Amino acid sequence: MLVLDIKEKPAKGLWALLSFQHVFAMFGATVLVPILTGLSISVALFASGIGTLIYIACTKAKVPVYLGSSFAYIAAISIATQQFGVESAFVGLMVVGLIYMIVSLIIRFVGKNWLDKLLPPVVIGPMIAIIGIGLAPVATGQAGINPGHPDLGELASDPKNVIIAAITFLATTFIATKAKGFFKIVPILGGIIIGYMVSLFMGMVDFSPFTEASFFALPNFNFIGSYSFDWRAVAMFAPIAFVTIAEHIGDHKVLGSITKRNFIEDPGLDKTLLGDGLATFVSAALGGPANTTYGENTGVVGMTKVASVYVTGGAAIIAIILSFIGKFTALISTIPTPVMGGILILLFGLIAGNGLKVMIESKVDLSKTRNIVIVASMLVIGLGGASFSINDAASLTGMSLAAVVGIVLNLLLKEE
Repeated sequence: MLVLDIKEKPAKGLWALLSFQHVFAMFGATVLVPILTGLSISVALFASGIGTLIYIACTKAKVPVYLGSSFAYIAAISIATQQFGVESAFVGLMVVGLIYMIVSLIIRFVGKNWLDKLLPPVVIGPMIAIIGIGLAPVATGQAGINPGHPDLGELASDPKNVIIAAITFLATTFIATKAKGFFKIVPILGGIIIGYMVSLFMGMVDFSPFTEASFFALPNFNFIGSYSFDWRAVAMFAPIAFVTIAEHIGDHKVLGSITKRNFIEDPGLDKTLLGDGLATFVSAALGGPANTTYGENTGVVGMTKVASVYVTGGAAIIAIILSFIGKFTALISTIPTPVMGGILILLFGLIAGNGLKVMIESKVDLSKTRNIVIVASMLVIGLGGASFSINDAASLTGMSLAAVVGIVLNLLLKEE
């Protein structure tokens, strides 16, 4: 049962705290994309906030989604920037936004009944589980318990990181399960504060980003008028749009499972795709990365049972403000990685659990050979590192490839 439903407004004194939970959840991943691609961090934050507000407007404030920087386009942005210039990457991302909007229009006029046939619970359940489990290496890597992680493995060499992550994890868990009243709906914020205090005590907080940052800094915007159109970049980005559309559907199914809603029906996939696509188009027009629905923030909704769109809207406004205030952005960036690792173990686990919940509540019979073949194939392909190359910058991997396999098998294997 939800503590705050989608249209319910939190008390004024609580509103900012609930919104800040979403800011903490999205911050690391949202700024990591521009760090990896060389784009502006402040523009990415601004675009994240503006994009979320655009999405809220397009969906008539019916879906508590937060949009952050998409990881799916990192390779394409990097390759396009090196070969054709960064402006061509922005044009490619704008085309992605247009593709979303075109698909939205097609769905609006053709209808979406076909979606139930393509994506029944036996396909949707594994898709949701793969989203959560597929993100698990990031959580364990940040927690310092995944020495084999290519980017975060070094964190496992210092036992302090594991201690910080464990304390953060346990603190968040106890607040979520044992706390009463106000504290029960801010377990993530509480866990981060406790983890941060432990990190301070252990000397694991680096304040140099905060001391070096200026208080006020205008985001380094690029503008559409300075871009040059390049078909080669467009050809590189366009196929990835259909990969992320599949992820978009999966993310909305996850959130629908948590909130007991069918967002594909109301407000409708046409409106959610329109919001996501328009947000990406505006972000790229300003010099930012593509936007996408964030599993981290879906996990926040699942844990706190606070689904108020006023809260996600508040987080968007905070992100916009932070994009102009260098000190605030730098302060949040001082949160040690293991603190977020402890939090993400819970958030990503919640998403995976909701995939199982979809199949249980829909009474998917896994004693039927057809169903177990679909589920098993999707899990192995989605989590086994399988990849199907589309072009130099785009490929079907993880949940996207598993979704294609699940859809095809569901159509080929008739009900027994």
